[in-house]
Amino acid sequence: MSPVPFPKAATAPRVPSTALALQNFDMNYSLRFGEAWPSVRISLLSEQKYGALVNGFADVDHVAQELELVNAADFVSKSLQKVQHLQEGSVVEPAAREQSAPQEAPSEHQAAKLPPLSALVTPNIKCYTFPRGDITRFRSARPDVLGIFNYYLLDAASLLPVLALNIKPGDLVLDLCAAPGGKTLAILQTGLCGHLAANDISISRTKRLHQVLNSYVPKQVKETVCITSWDGRNWAELESGSFHKVLVDVPCTTDRHSVMEEDNNIFHKRRSKERQMLPMLQLQLLVAGILATMPGGEVVYSTCSLSQLQNEYVVERAIEIAETEYNIGTQVKDLSYFRTLFQNTFSFSSDCRLGELVLPHLTANFGPMYFCKLRRA
Repeated sequence: MSPVPFPKAATAPRVPSTALALQNFDMNYSLRFGEAWPSVRISLLSEQKYGALVNGFADVDHVAQELELVNAADFVSKSLQKVQHLQEGSVVEPAAREQSAPQEAPSEHQAAKLPPLSALVTPNIKCYTFPRGDITRFRSARPDVLGIFNYYLLDAASLLPVLALNIKPGDLVLDLCAAPGGKTLAILQTGLCGHLAANDISISRTKRLHQVLNSYVPKQVKETVCITSWDGRNWAELESGSFHKVLVDVPCTTDRHSVMEEDNNIFHKRRSKERQMLPMLQLQLLVAGILATMPGGEVVYSTCSLSQLQNEYVVERAIEIAETEYNIGTQVKDLSYFRTLFQNTFSFSSDCRLGELVLPHLTANFGPMYFCKLRRA
């Protein structure tokens, strides 16, 4: 009788992309953040916190009343009002501090060091968040009688790059990597753009951008936005030195998505080369953004990654290339006042060499969000 053959060895089980991402982050970010990494790690693996960006094209007062009834507050105006009172020397009742909040309200000394409020952030943007430690979810947005949705749910930290643009009346603005559209929508909420160009290389993602604007913006306003699907790296060949403000919100490892979702995960083994090339792509996009900015204009670079390779190193290299290859000088603008303004809402890294970095924290689980502002000479 012939021996029964052993079954062939089964193929080794595929390691989930989320596990590969977490292994990568454990190896790199534990060195970057040291003792703070376990806290950031568990926050990345926990449910993300959202903000409700109020749609200024809807009934703003009614929306605000609804959100305040559920104990949410507009973190932008709340922070600016607090600083304004302190700068003017007004007596302000101290806000009740949540037991879980590790940070305090801006002090009088901090407020005195800030520039005038008009020079701080883009006005007119309203975004409601729940207090630190409150994990209440916002209900889904609803359309009004005209079909316009009343607010847009997003990671509230993703508004910080738009606020850093500090758009002024009549500014020509470029959103170089605009899809899926949250930041584009926020730019429109300022009501200040003389012209807005929204671009994204991906046609499928550009369709999502169209859907967002169709749902939140009246037709006559949407028609003023120039939506394109060009390769942003070549933008300077189309319109060099044309914009007052440029937002370069680049593709990145999207750290929170990478440890939570298998779908479209950049740590999938088939996407390893794409992932390795991300810093080069980011660099090319930022240089293109600098070239698209007119002299005296400003560029804000942003990612939703904790990686220095995708953040500070990209900015440093872009500054060098702009100088050596294009004879364009750029100056990194100090955004440390964002930490003072919004310390009750977000947890900021204290050792970011260039720009600012929002760290996920269980009591304020926004981010990660890196942003850095450059002024073209």
